[in-house]
Amino acid sequence: MTKILLAVIIAASALLPEAAATRYVGGDISLLPEYETAGAVYLDHDGNSIGDVLPWFGSQGMNAMRVRLFVNPYQYAGSDKDPNACQDMEYILPLCRRIKAAGYALMLDFHYSDTWADPAKQWTPAQWADLTDSQLCERIYNYTRETLQTLADAGATPDFIQTGNEISFGMLWGPVGTPEAQQKRTYMGSDANWARLGQLLSGAIRACREVCPSARVILQTERVVDTAVMNNFYSRMRDMSVGYDIIGLSYYPYWHGGLTVLRNALDQLTRNFPGREIMIVETGYSYKWAVPGTTYDLTGTYPYSDAGQAKFADDLVALLAGYDNVTGLFWWWPEYNAYGTSLSGWYNAPLFDSTTGRATSALSRFCRFGDDGGGVGAVYGDADDAAWYDLMGVKVSDGDRPSHSGIYIHRRRPVLVK
Repeated sequence: MTKILLAVIIAASALLPEAAATRYVGGDISLLPEYETAGAVYLDHDGNSIGDVLPWFGSQGMNAMRVRLFVNPYQYAGSDKDPNACQDMEYILPLCRRIKAAGYALMLDFHYSDTWADPAKQWTPAQWADLTDSQLCERIYNYTRETLQTLADAGATPDFIQTGNEISFGMLWGPVGTPEAQQKRTYMGSDANWARLGQLLSGAIRACREVCPSARVILQTERVVDTAVMNNFYSRMRDMSVGYDIIGLSYYPYWHGGLTVLRNALDQLTRNFPGREIMIVETGYSYKWAVPGTTYDLTGTYPYSDAGQAKFADDLVALLAGYDNVTGLFWWWPEYNAYGTSLSGWYNAPLFDSTTGRATSALSRFCRFGDDGGGVGAVYGDADDAAWYDLMGVKVSDGDRPSHSGIYIHRRRPVLVK
């Protein structure tokens, strides 16, 4: 019996002839356990029941997953408390173990807050509220180190670590509700709080290097539509010698604009920070109705439909294929699926249709990003090639499954034959 295992993507890539850097494609699936518990029914493109959706993502071409982490979401006392911001250590540990056991690369997204951290709010966790800046630097180091050690001890060592979520204007601004004038934000036109931010990040990154020396550290911003702020942020990081590895970007066309906006941002980052890898760590587009808060109406190019969402995925992948330094692409909340559940509310931009449970066409289109980056799927033949190859590219069969156990390439995917 043949099983497609994501673990062999990484292992096989290391044995293949030299090619472009591995490209990682996946999603932030932080709420998957909630939907599974609620009884969500996941169906493939043809309407067949998937069962366990996590390995099925891999059969479509995904090789990495992202998970967010809050310090203590149950202590958050803000009026905007969101039940979807529930990922504490107890929640994520089994999910991260599942992800790693399934063979995916794991991206851990530290929010360093009890709730969503984004450009509008970066509230200091309640447990850290009374700490001085120097104490915060020590606490973020210890917290990061303890968290990573717990994951490592459980067999869930992250491969990528985000030290902060969308930190264009800094992080740990102060306790929830702190007046804006007293918040420790960072702005392009001021030197205030930048040294503090550099010290916080350096402490967190030091913990990453000590516990997970092979992991790549990502600094995420979301200012693709405001490139002056974006460039200033990464220039400040360079000037302060903050030792990160990868530029992480959020890009949502309905909030940031069309793909020309992303192209402009990528061109500037490539020019200003040569040799620096870039990942799109959050993106998405609706398949039905507008996402709340939509700023840019792109329905003339990408209608709110299965076909429109798929066209966005096609065009995004085609754009990114032109950048060798773009090595990651992650869809945000692809697992949202209310089909078969009593869940209320609606999210418009997942990769499953909540009225039918079926995977949208964009899911498989989006995964083509991984095929373009020199991974195992890009090295041998095409998806219609029925032949089997060994890891050196030698054809071993024109169509019949190999009789000997081992790792082979079949239809551009690594396959373990037992």
